[in-house]
Amino acid sequence: MKNEPKINLVEALKSLVQDKNVEDSIVTGALKDALISAARKYLQINKKIDVDIDTETDEIRVFLRVEVVDDYPDYDTEMSAEEVEELDEGYMLVQEAQEFNEDAQPGDLLEMEVPVSAFGRQAIQTAKQFLIQRIRTAERDKIYETYRSRIGTMINGEVVRIENKNLIVSIGRQTEAVLPAKEQIAKERFHQGSSVKAVIADVTDSTKGGAQVILSRANGDFLKELFRQEVPEIYEGTVEVKGVSRDPGFRAKIAVYSRDERIDPVGSCVGMKGARVQAIVRELANERIDIVHWNPDFETYVRRSLAPANIVKFVEVSGTRRIVLVVADEDLAQAIGRNGQNVRLASQLVGRDLDVFGEKEWSEKDEETKEKILTPRANEYRQMNQMNDKKMQLDELFTKENTEEQPIEEDGVSMEESEA
Repeated sequence: MKNEPKINLVEALKSLVQDKNVEDSIVTGALKDALISAARKYLQINKKIDVDIDTETDEIRVFLRVEVVDDYPDYDTEMSAEEVEELDEGYMLVQEAQEFNEDAQPGDLLEMEVPVSAFGRQAIQTAKQFLIQRIRTAERDKIYETYRSRIGTMINGEVVRIENKNLIVSIGRQTEAVLPAKEQIAKERFHQGSSVKAVIADVTDSTKGGAQVILSRANGDFLKELFRQEVPEIYEGTVEVKGVSRDPGFRAKIAVYSRDERIDPVGSCVGMKGARVQAIVRELANERIDIVHWNPDFETYVRRSLAPANIVKFVEVSGTRRIVLVVADEDLAQAIGRNGQNVRLASQLVGRDLDVFGEKEWSEKDEETKEKILTPRANEYRQMNQMNDKKMQLDELFTKENTEEQPIEEDGVSMEESEA
């Protein structure tokens, strides 16, 4: 066997092992398959080919190994055509075998070495391309398996380029992830070379595009992971995050609970002079954060999610996910929030649809209207009336109260809050 083809293939093998994040066995297996394909093309037969690779001496040997037969054996009738074809690869009819060895007889094991140097330059190049494609597939599978198990966890990377507002981020050895525009915080601006922190939101896989790691800075997991990094009590498991809701870049709510009665979960998250939560706020482009003390009593939890609004009436609508809340008139604007932001985030946090009314508004409704609101079919009524009279009322309230919301206190500590 001539040295040149052997050296080229072995060097390609070693280079791929060094450059690609895949195991030696995968690369070696891919090389064997590539050589088998090249040998079959050279011999113009679809028969069993064995490849022996000595990684210590860099020697590659290719063999045709088949059993000589008068006729192909009968197989199980339930076998597929592909299975039959695979078994046939191990046999060769005597007439065909004698073209390689004129003394071949039925029952003989025909073993013939096929010199790699005989494949020709084009066959060797085809083998290399086949090898590279197999390595890419192995790389894709490895990336998929590696990062699929890390969904929801934090990762640091560097922006290598920007494509249609999507950030392409280097996150490891020859691995790039994408931070889609919709998963970014609207106020933020990144450029090539910027460091970026995000969570792994998803990992997709396709034969065309390969494995793709999707990042996010806008989902709830990102906020949760930031708190886990900044708050030792959360990292250690003493304080647990029970829920998160976000309007990325503007406002968020996070519900926390302490397994140790001696530890205040809200104070732990805020930190001394607000240091812990302020660090998170800076990472989120000054997103306001309400920290809610979770409670196993659902009504208490709901009330805290809208604190400090004074809720004077709490009704769970039977058979639905809806809860009707009546709050003091002076708290109505704050409870609902600008453009409904506060009540929307509270609804997401507690996992229910919260309908909020002011005391005056509620008292002026007749009993029939109240009954409609408090029945499972109230959605029809709500959709007709909510956007009209409530919008008018809120516009008046926001104008009257200068539109500035007060900071959440006690159970709903805001990021402006004081010491833990």
